[in-house]
Amino acid sequence: MSTMNGILSIGRNALAEQQLAINITGNNIANANTPGYTRQRVNMQSSLPVAYPPPGPPGVIGTGVTATEIQRLGDRYITEQIVNAQQDLGRWETRYGVLAQAETVFSENSGFGLSGAMDDFWNAWQGLANNPAGYPERQVLLSKSELMASTFNDAADQIERLRQDTDAQLAGNIDRINRIADQITDLNGKIEMIEHAGHNANDYRDSRDQLLKDLAGLVDFSMAEHNRGVVTVTLGDGNLLVGEPPFGRLAVTFNPLSGMQDIVWDSAPATVINGSLTGGKLGGLLEARDSLLPEYRTRLDDLAATLIGEVNTLHAAGAGLSDSVSRDFFIGTDAADIAVNPAIAANVSHIAAAADPAFVPGDNGNAIAMSNLRIALTMSGATATFDEAYQSLVTRAGFQAQESKDYNGHQEQLLQYLENYRESIAGVSIDEEMVNLVKFQHAYDAAAKLITMVDEMMTTLINMV
Repeated sequence: MSTMNGILSIGRNALAEQQLAINITGNNIANANTPGYTRQRVNMQSSLPVAYPPPGPPGVIGTGVTATEIQRLGDRYITEQIVNAQQDLGRWETRYGVLAQAETVFSENSGFGLSGAMDDFWNAWQGLANNPAGYPERQVLLSKSELMASTFNDAADQIERLRQDTDAQLAGNIDRINRIADQITDLNGKIEMIEHAGHNANDYRDSRDQLLKDLAGLVDFSMAEHNRGVVTVTLGDGNLLVGEPPFGRLAVTFNPLSGMQDIVWDSAPATVINGSLTGGKLGGLLEARDSLLPEYRTRLDDLAATLIGEVNTLHAAGAGLSDSVSRDFFIGTDAADIAVNPAIAANVSHIAAAADPAFVPGDNGNAIAMSNLRIALTMSGATATFDEAYQSLVTRAGFQAQESKDYNGHQEQLLQYLENYRESIAGVSIDEEMVNLVKFQHAYDAAAKLITMVDEMMTTLINMV
């Protein structure tokens, strides 16, 4: 096409396409700091010349430029890696948050804790053995016994309250998950409609990827993109949270047996899916609530129950100052309800320091036996003392908290690496966009100059006629 009209057409197309390129470049610059934004690029190609009728002697001449696509310069594989890393980070971050609080329950940093309370309890029995008829020693033993029982009660109460607080967080996170799922479903519809018409839904895809990342921080899932641009989200139990149609929405229901909330689908409220959710914040909360915290409580209860049993067995066989009536020293069954027998608290002469039912002054056999319980192998299948069993619990809690902290730090670094890698591919470089802006501006100016030149040529031609 070599006519003046053809040249005008080339110039007009060039103006339109370079303006489009400038618009896209401006949009990139405007979103340089927008989280999740993916850089876009206009792909151009030379307009195909008319093949028929056959070209004249000079040969085939092109007809200008055409924008073929506004391309989104993202990498789907990197996006999926980021989503997977976010699931793991959500789990470890939440797990560490809960266990860091649990660790403080057993902390001795304040100068006193259960370990110190048990030491004082055993020492008080030793003090009574030195003067079995002494009322001051008996009052000290009562005081230290009540303090140890109270410390057991406080530790059990703190673990239970932490477990209840963890449970209470489930409902709020379930609501967030459902809202995000609704938003992804809405974006799926828009993307499908736009891309079915032959266009790229770039900005909608950016928004959807950001929502998928947010969802991954809350719950683990697998995702797949279908040929219509629709993404499905499948939870660990194999049912669709986002899809056509979704299995339903997540919900919580109270379990009267455990006293905690279970996670179910509203379409299948009788089927609990707690065990299928292992990642994201939800997975971390469930793991802490149903596994880690109950383990600490069980071990603490075992310690208290064994101590109650061993002390009561010895005490019932001994004799107090005024009589030899068989009495338990403690009441209760575990760490939550251990307490000193009210009969003993009301009259310390009932403390059985003597081994002989016919108490004689100086008989301290039972007090010595009580003191020796400190070093007896009474715990963990007769392989550990009370102190060793408690230190094992403290070590276990500390190790799991530190493990969670380390994995959380590792996942943060991995996610940052993936985000940086994504930015190197899909992020906006202001310097590069400025170069492109100058390039497209010059091309636009040149196209405008071409049109001006043809206008002048046509004016000259008309004047000649």
